[in-house]
Amino acid sequence: MAGMNRAADLARLTSQDWDLVVIGGGISGAGVAQQAAAQGWRVLLAEQQDFAWGTSSRSSKLVHGGLRYLAQGDIATTWHSLQERQRLLREAPGLVVPQRFLLPDCAGQKPGRRLVQLGLALYDAMARTRQHRYAALPETALLAPGLAPPGLRGALLFQDAQTDDARLVLRVLHAARLAGATTLNYLAVRSVQRAPGGAQALQLQDTLTGTPYGLRVRCVVNATGVWADGLRGQRAPLLRPLRGSHLIVPLWRLPVAQSISFMHPRDGRPVFLYPWEGATLIGTTDLDHHDALGAEARITGAEVDYLLQAVNVLFPGAQLAAADVSACYAGVRPVLADGHQEASKATREHVVCDEGGFITLTGGKLTTFRPMAQDALALAAAHVGKPFVRSAAPVLAPASALPPGWSPAVRQRLQARYGSLAADWCTPAPAEALQRIAGTHTLWLELPLAARHEAVQHLDDLLLRRTRLGLLLPQGAQALLPQVRQLCAPHLDWSAARWDEETARYQALVAAHYQLPTGEQTPHA
Repeated sequence: MAGMNRAADLARLTSQDWDLVVIGGGISGAGVAQQAAAQGWRVLLAEQQDFAWGTSSRSSKLVHGGLRYLAQGDIATTWHSLQERQRLLREAPGLVVPQRFLLPDCAGQKPGRRLVQLGLALYDAMARTRQHRYAALPETALLAPGLAPPGLRGALLFQDAQTDDARLVLRVLHAARLAGATTLNYLAVRSVQRAPGGAQALQLQDTLTGTPYGLRVRCVVNATGVWADGLRGQRAPLLRPLRGSHLIVPLWRLPVAQSISFMHPRDGRPVFLYPWEGATLIGTTDLDHHDALGAEARITGAEVDYLLQAVNVLFPGAQLAAADVSACYAGVRPVLADGHQEASKATREHVVCDEGGFITLTGGKLTTFRPMAQDALALAAAHVGKPFVRSAAPVLAPASALPPGWSPAVRQRLQARYGSLAADWCTPAPAEALQRIAGTHTLWLELPLAARHEAVQHLDDLLLRRTRLGLLLPQGAQALLPQVRQLCAPHLDWSAARWDEETARYQALVAAHYQLPTGEQTPHA
């Protein structure tokens, strides 16, 4: 099946009936669309920004059971998350990959070593694995050179998984389309009203052209994440928006071979750092977000200081400073308003509510998108008038084969990113397109593939979500923009003036939201 064809998809909006409209193109919406389409429903997914524009491209990139949730007594969330983690490791090799975690064991630290070991044993038992163990101080020094928090006497090791969150969303969206769903970015739902016969009347608008569309649909799933309450009108809010911010530094500046997690000395919250896509990712904060949700979130100076302090306690010899940060990002999590005063202890469960055929799905975690989607569709079935049967069938089809002459690393990366579409999209490819872009794991081939097949409408779609070059390279990959234009111009119907506009727009976006706040960054050599 070919990639996303916007003109053809828009032409279908009013030419056919829809069983279900999914609002929101993050991981939750993608999961709903895929699960519904897989059972033969006629599904439209509408995203007012870009796919994965919100929280689903700004997470901590972890596919995990949530050891922290287990410590809080949330056994159900941990159990379901661990089952889904194992499923994704099987279905998306190379995209969802094992990630070893190292927890420093320090004298006087709470909770103590024995209690943590007990928790890890339970964690492994739930996942039906045996992957945790203790490393004495000499081995810890070999595993994590430079690690030296006060009182270090060894480390506990266990395993979870990491991913590229935006690419995971794209893989699920591709699966939805292969099953027959229509998925459109930059298509906003302006209003939802009850229509005669229990249907829903929707007014949509193509935000790129301003063209309006009117639809009637049997059921709507509101999967807009942190924006869910805004579509629910005057009903009591479900959510407590929490901001999580992250720093990215070059791997050479803070070289680590696994994730290292530690309780922040200031407030006892868990923070971590780990290698990701050729850089080192540092996170995360957990703060009530009071800014308008319509604006992109951004990190604050206080959050920068908080994260740097944590790193420098872990690695006192690193002396990491703001000048070492190549990029940062902030996302707002749709956490349920459970009345808990401490943001980091708020529940990560999800909620599904049916309000007259307008079904809201929100909360939850990246890892558990599949069972979340099934919970929503179990409620939707009565409105759609079609059965929905909970299924354990794979979400993602196996990857197609690539030429054996290509290196194993290249084949694995392209299969991980494009799955069953890899062979159709990636072959043939010239040798130079299979080379890595310096300082990253990204292949040059990924840029024109995204421009041709993956509904790129703005330059930030390409550089912040289809690829992550805008996060991995200094100044949002400013130095690569001429090459990006040369490679992608044949696949994007942009005039020279449009390219200039997109470049200026992208540079302003990066400066405002993906670089440190003004006055807190000095140029990195």
